[in-house]
Amino acid sequence: MNLKDCYNFEDFRKLAKKKLPSPIFHYIDGGADDEITLKRNSESFQKCDLIPNVLTNVSNIDLSTTVLGQKIDFPLFLSPTSMNRLYHHHGEKGTALAAKKIGTMFGTSTMATTSIEQLGELTNSPKLFQLYIHKDRGLTDNLIERCKQAGFNSMCLTVDTVVAGNRERDHRTGFSTPPKLTLGSLLSFALHPQWTLNHFIRKKFQLDNIIHMTEKGSSIEKSVMDYINEQFDPAMNWKDAEYCVKKWSGPFALKGVMSVEDAKKAIDIGCTAIMISNHGGRQLDGSRAPFDQLTEIVDAVGDKIEVILDGGVRRGTHVLKALALGAKACSFGKGYLFALAAGGQKGVETILQNMKEEIKRDMTLMGCRNVKELNKDKIRFR
Repeated sequence: MNLKDCYNFEDFRKLAKKKLPSPIFHYIDGGADDEITLKRNSESFQKCDLIPNVLTNVSNIDLSTTVLGQKIDFPLFLSPTSMNRLYHHHGEKGTALAAKKIGTMFGTSTMATTSIEQLGELTNSPKLFQLYIHKDRGLTDNLIERCKQAGFNSMCLTVDTVVAGNRERDHRTGFSTPPKLTLGSLLSFALHPQWTLNHFIRKKFQLDNIIHMTEKGSSIEKSVMDYINEQFDPAMNWKDAEYCVKKWSGPFALKGVMSVEDAKKAIDIGCTAIMISNHGGRQLDGSRAPFDQLTEIVDAVGDKIEVILDGGVRRGTHVLKALALGAKACSFGKGYLFALAAGGQKGVETILQNMKEEIKRDMTLMGCRNVKELNKDKIRFR
């Protein structure tokens, strides 16, 4: 199996599993506790059906939308994810260039392995930075200022990770960053020599955005879970979020909003968007799927703030269903990380192009000429 054989999410997942050592693959693939929420995120889209209209002249389809102040060619973008170089040596540079080529927005994390400055120099296409509030507030201020200088267009604050979720797969596989050769993982690394060789002969693995601010960025001989628990501030509150919104003074989303109450508070502190997300089922197991919360939140605040659906997106029809219920756009993480592992920048380009073509084909079959024509008349719950 190779990249040309990958047509959908599961194909990219299978190829990534073939190419990655077990601890690395399961870090992408896994969720918290019993992984109930992880499974539910995608299954939730199966509860409803699309209702197409015919004879509507669909010779010209416009997939474009504007989200977080940026026009993108189709309503799906790359959710910010950490440590992209762990999955392929192209890392965040590869995902950023793939997003630019296919015409969408790229998200990167505080815990990226390519710096804000490098990505700013690499591309002037739409870029979203994911902020975490650290106990060292000077670090938070530093990240915001650097994003301004580097030409980032928008920012999101992740609010559902004040403590690390219990990701039991990582405990079983012995996942850590940087990866260690232990008795338990040695065989898996040995069976994936290309990944192992790339990891050890190329640039040292480090958290490039924070290496100069904290020893934890340059010496992380421990699991990423320990890093979260030691460095992220569990005392952060709405005043801290409001401070970040005002300091950024541009398009700003709260990522991890799951309730109407919190969506309303996001408006009160000046956010321009919310990302309905449960962190890919990696934090609170047993929580609702983002898609299941979408209608309730859109009905309450959809006319006052952009609503982005993040979580469980595997198909073009998933994007259409979310837009029909009032989402402005969708984002996904696991899909493009598997694609990155499967084929570097070319892998990410391939999955994005596949999804773009799926969305266009599905829009055509729906009789919808643009994303605004996707509305609640086009969907029914069983």
